[in-house]
Amino acid sequence: MAIPDPATRGVSGFNWLTVAKLFVPSALGILIFFIPVTLGGRNTILLDHMVTGARELLGEAAAFYALALIVAGAAYPLWKGTWRRSLTDRIFTVLKLAGVVVAIMAMTGWGPGLLHEPDMLPFLFNRLVIPVGLIVPIGAVFLALLISYGLLELIGVLLQPVMRPIWRTPGRSAIDAVASFVGSYSIGLLITNRVYQAGQYSAREAAIIATGFSTVSATFMIIVARTLDLMSVWNLYFWLTLAITFAVTAVTVRLPPLSQMNNERSDGEPEAIPGKRLNTAWRAGLEVAAQAPGLHRSVALNVREGLLMAISILPSIMSVGLLGLLAAKYTPLFEWLGLLFYPFVAIWGLEDGMALAQASAAGLAEMFLPALLMAEAEFVARFAAGVVSVSAVLFFSASIPCILATSIPLSVGRIVVVWFIRVALSLMLAVPAGYLAQALSGA
Repeated sequence: MAIPDPATRGVSGFNWLTVAKLFVPSALGILIFFIPVTLGGRNTILLDHMVTGARELLGEAAAFYALALIVAGAAYPLWKGTWRRSLTDRIFTVLKLAGVVVAIMAMTGWGPGLLHEPDMLPFLFNRLVIPVGLIVPIGAVFLALLISYGLLELIGVLLQPVMRPIWRTPGRSAIDAVASFVGSYSIGLLITNRVYQAGQYSAREAAIIATGFSTVSATFMIIVARTLDLMSVWNLYFWLTLAITFAVTAVTVRLPPLSQMNNERSDGEPEAIPGKRLNTAWRAGLEVAAQAPGLHRSVALNVREGLLMAISILPSIMSVGLLGLLAAKYTPLFEWLGLLFYPFVAIWGLEDGMALAQASAAGLAEMFLPALLMAEAEFVARFAAGVVSVSAVLFFSASIPCILATSIPLSVGRIVVVWFIRVALSLMLAVPAGYLAQALSGA
């Protein structure tokens, strides 16, 4: 798609209204997601204040709201017929139906007593499911300000020169990578699959992006930070997690199995950028801003996507999350897996090193489990667990089934190997990042 000259006055010609559409929503989105504000004695970002306010406003109704989302999420694949697509879809449909039963148990107190211990269903439902059910739709409203008015395109063009040498992906993947990290893995995988099917990504490039950039959204990162009591260092947590996630990806692309995948593309067009890069980035941002729909349409679209994401994930969090908590507490499964990761933590002499290694291993089942298991640990271990929750990228309750549903040729075996490499590398970087955050924040 050619980018028109902003000196002309066409559909996306330069004018102050277009400039305002680029910068005003983007600046507001940055304010809401990244600028801490003190309200009611709490210093945190505005989105977190909004979620807290919404929960207080709903009171006991918040639990029924979360249950409604879980029921909708379990019914959705039956209504759309997507449960028939594959064995994976059928398995996760069963898990989502089980999530409804588990949610009802959490609300009513029915079921075995061990499930109602404070660190089981009450913790899972009250500390995770209800906040996720609130923050994803509310966050989606304001995510539209960040992703719909040209900021991503502007940043994407500026990042193009570093994509090929560092991450071995074409320049066009810069926008995909930023959209994946700031938006969500579902948005990122949708973009990646479409570009791969068009022949503009090779199988290896698509796999790199799917397993290396398609993280949970910034709104989900807030849930992790809240669970781990890291909102006081939110900006340090966000930016260090972003840096570590992309650094780990830069290493994994050079190791099997990703390095051995087919790298042929049917579209071999050069990715030349006309003119100076800053000028091109400016024009790209202005074009998107000029053609962006009205704010009400963008918000409506993002709220819809946010609700669909919430209902698709909440039932799995209840069922897979509970299975993970039970396995962590009553079986040696994650202790065994944790032994494989312990050497990558032990080099830093962390007091809670073994617990962190075991919690990180639990992230394969559900990305929130490391945060849940390390919620009471000391600061550095909590910070590292929060980083690994995101930088691992891959987990069976949501992102892995999404990848398997695309055309990207990644098997479960390959995905698990990539997950192991990512967690090991993430732990090596996340612990010193936790010490750095502790020093900078005085935590």
